[in-house]
Amino acid sequence: MTSRTQDPRPAGADVPGSVEEAITSRKSARAFLPTPVPRETVEQVLALAARSPSATNTQPWRVYVAMGKVRDALAFDLCAAFDDPDFPQEPGYAFYPDPMPEPYLSRRRDLGWKLYGLLGIDRGDPEARHKQHGRNFRFFDAPVGLFFTVERCMERGSWLDIGMFMQTAMLAARGMGLHTCPQAVFVPYHKVIRKHLPIPDTEVMACGMSLGYADPAKIENTLVSPRDPVTGFASFLGC
Repeated sequence: MTSRTQDPRPAGADVPGSVEEAITSRKSARAFLPTPVPRETVEQVLALAARSPSATNTQPWRVYVAMGKVRDALAFDLCAAFDDPDFPQEPGYAFYPDPMPEPYLSRRRDLGWKLYGLLGIDRGDPEARHKQHGRNFRFFDAPVGLFFTVERCMERGSWLDIGMFMQTAMLAARGMGLHTCPQAVFVPYHKVIRKHLPIPDTEVMACGMSLGYADPAKIENTLVSPRDPVTGFASFLGC
């Protein structure tokens, strides 16, 4: 058992007692404590994530970890790019269909307005929405930023693999009392990120992620997105 003096977790950090609890308590945290996360802890999270399945064990994922001064400098440049209306966003791939069909569009809008409602941001206040959206690029104050990439030459099967890898990383982090927030918002700013991290042009930025200890005092962390019941997406045959 790790002693309190050696334990990097903040006092009162909630640690799941089972895999089921880690799954059900995982959510996208949007406000983090400044408590540092040791490199050894991040390495442990990624080592567990590496046990994720991949087609014929290809293990197509790559991860770039931004911490300390690198994380701070990257956040500064990302925020500047986001605030610049003339910054040329260049998505590496289409994350959403355009136009987005139902029911996906309604689900997306519902989540956004629930978050803004908790924060007291009115629909007619674009400045407040911009400010809140900009917190993504500060990693919601999390001390660790993760960036997941895949080789351009790989096909859709490898994207399934990296998705499973990310999910395992999030659950591993949750099992250690940490929280995460996967963020596709970084993708159009991949050129800014490449200036700070050694990501070669042969790799596509798949997604980013903030990692740290969630701030329990922040109201945005009370948001838990709804899920359809099993009967809404599963078909049982022959039973």
